[in-house]
Amino acid sequence: MTSPLRRVLLIDDDRGQARIVDAAFAKFIGERFELHWAATYEDGLHALKTGQFSACLLDYQLGPRDGLELLREAVRLGVTTPVIFLTSETSGDVDTQALIAGAMDYLVKFEISPRGLERSLRYALRLHTTLSELRRLATRDPLTALFNRREGVRLLENEVERSRGHGRTVSVLLIDIDNFKGVNDTLGHAGGDRMLALVGEAIKSTARDTDAVVRWGGDEFAVWLPETDANGARRCGEAVVAAVRLLGCTVSIGVAEWNSSRENANDLLLAADKALYEAKAAGRDRVA
Repeated sequence: MTSPLRRVLLIDDDRGQARIVDAAFAKFIGERFELHWAATYEDGLHALKTGQFSACLLDYQLGPRDGLELLREAVRLGVTTPVIFLTSETSGDVDTQALIAGAMDYLVKFEISPRGLERSLRYALRLHTTLSELRRLATRDPLTALFNRREGVRLLENEVERSRGHGRTVSVLLIDIDNFKGVNDTLGHAGGDRMLALVGEAIKSTARDTDAVVRWGGDEFAVWLPETDANGARRCGEAVVAAVRLLGCTVSIGVAEWNSSRENANDLLLAADKALYEAKAAGRDRVA
């Protein structure tokens, strides 16, 4: 069974250039790619945001706007598709600007050959795979595959800034496994690690796609809940408590909601931590 062709997006306002690139694709001697063409800045950005393409060829000149602007906007929106920048410019620092903006490679249009374009695509895809793996290792907890604490702090700070600037709300759950030392004493550290992984999966199973689930450290987890007030967060916490009970253990959860009296993300975490201790003091296996 043959693998499906990988899709490549070309964003270029020149139909003739689209034909040239398509003809170059037909002469590739290695992997075959399926070319899709977007002729405007707006159509190109919309297609890129879908995440349905393995790579993107992006022209510098796009009518009244340019590819550098599109590339920067795509990066701001969280697009991770590897981009190869195309331009007719042979002077200035457009190539440097493109690489700084996030492009994987840079090609001058009149120098493009099928072999050179195929090489550039292979290079961009390999580099993207390597960078994705490095990003995963830097942001994920190796035991649970959840966000690690460092990345969790960064994500929460971003959510708080959005709440501060746009009048939105965000709530947090701080989650602690009850009597986890007893799990380690009974099952050993390997059994304890297995329990941590299972609890992480249970928490993740209750979360929405927009929520961030974090391995906070040791036997603690956290969840950031955008566009969620304290009442909604409590319901999310109760769903976590119920899911973890099915594993034969319990958790205590502290809930806090962002408000204007809190200066930063740390204040929000301190409030959730205080609520967590209240849950433990009230008998554990509950949300406070």
